[in-house]
Amino acid sequence: MKASPIALLPLLLFLAMFIGSGIYYQNQAVEFAFYQISAPVAILPAILLAMLLAKGPLNERIETFIKGIGDNTIITMVVIYLLAGGFASVAKAIGGVDATVNLGLSLIPDPLVLPGLFVISAFIATAMGTSMGTIAAMAPIAVGVADATGIEMALAAGTVIGGAMFGDNLSIISDTTIAATRTQGCEMRDKLRLNAKVAIPAAALTSVLLFTMGGSGEVSTTDDTNILLVLPYIAVLIMALSGLNVMLVLFSGILFAGVVGMVQLPDYSVAQFSKDIYAGYTSMQEILILSMLIGGLGAMMKSQGGVEYIAGVIDRLTRRKHNHEPSPRSGEVSIGAAVALTNMATANNTVAIVLSGALAKDIASRYGVDPKRSASLMDIFSCVVQGFLPYGAQVLLAASIAKLSPLELVGSIYYCALLGIAAVISILLGRPNR
Repeated sequence: MKASPIALLPLLLFLAMFIGSGIYYQNQAVEFAFYQISAPVAILPAILLAMLLAKGPLNERIETFIKGIGDNTIITMVVIYLLAGGFASVAKAIGGVDATVNLGLSLIPDPLVLPGLFVISAFIATAMGTSMGTIAAMAPIAVGVADATGIEMALAAGTVIGGAMFGDNLSIISDTTIAATRTQGCEMRDKLRLNAKVAIPAAALTSVLLFTMGGSGEVSTTDDTNILLVLPYIAVLIMALSGLNVMLVLFSGILFAGVVGMVQLPDYSVAQFSKDIYAGYTSMQEILILSMLIGGLGAMMKSQGGVEYIAGVIDRLTRRKHNHEPSPRSGEVSIGAAVALTNMATANNTVAIVLSGALAKDIASRYGVDPKRSASLMDIFSCVVQGFLPYGAQVLLAASIAKLSPLELVGSIYYCALLGIAAVISILLGRPNR
């Protein structure tokens, strides 16, 4: 296959459409400007361009596109997205989110307000699998804590974002984790183990830093915590860490959450259980459709030599100076840079992983990077970048709740900075690899 930079034009068109619309609406002072034109719609002109650039009969071009959509990795990812959405929706509907938040806040000692906010946000995000849901639940609490204790508002909100990104990076049901493991072809348990070896030290340092910066004050909850409503989250975490298949884990989690809801809530029926599962499916619609369309677009660009061209460029830039042999360290740098740059362009860490997944897998193969390490680096660097984007959804949501400028807020998200530093150190030291 002949490498061709022309094959990359559809991807550049997609990014131009997505970023261009975001800049336009931002200039119009529209909230969540980069999310006014959804990515699954912005990618349509790129697909048309890829069709026009491809050679051969039209039916063959369409067949290549359809094969990309139906790729085993893409379809598996779609099923996992649906199950993850169903579990998150049911668990939230039965009151699991509120119960988890109250449980966490009730455990915070008064002198550890900021570290406590960080740890509880991290736990909730790990359990829920969504940084946005965690921020939506915890940011109002952080605002109240800041008002009551005199802690700087940006620091309190930034602490919640940091905790949310920690959990998003290490959750069994996070779409970033799902995308990273499926695109790289590794086991989720192995990827999470490597992630933890980088993320936990960064989280520990963050907690120490927050302790030295924060004040103290009383944090109280308004409702008694029903521990039974927290059990579905705990069960999913335990099953995931035990090494069970992720689909079985999520399916079991859905059933467990439904049973708990029917036992604890008098009005929670089988019909409502069904509606909540379907609502979870619907919540995954955008990333599900985009993953499929990107799979098709990626297959077309690959068939035209686009991936070969990028791999060749990276190969020339990162090859060792002396013996000209591939270096795993150079491969890891390339993987991190690829997903980071894509994330800056798309303002969505999951989209960035899906977009750069095929390239990262190719780089990992060329440079001898283990798939689980590749998946770990992709998830880490995408979370680092996403946590600092003033036009990213997480920062915009927290800023709107705290009534702060997004630019003012990004300077207080210490966990993402420390996670990035830890990731770079791990590459330089060549650890962890297992």
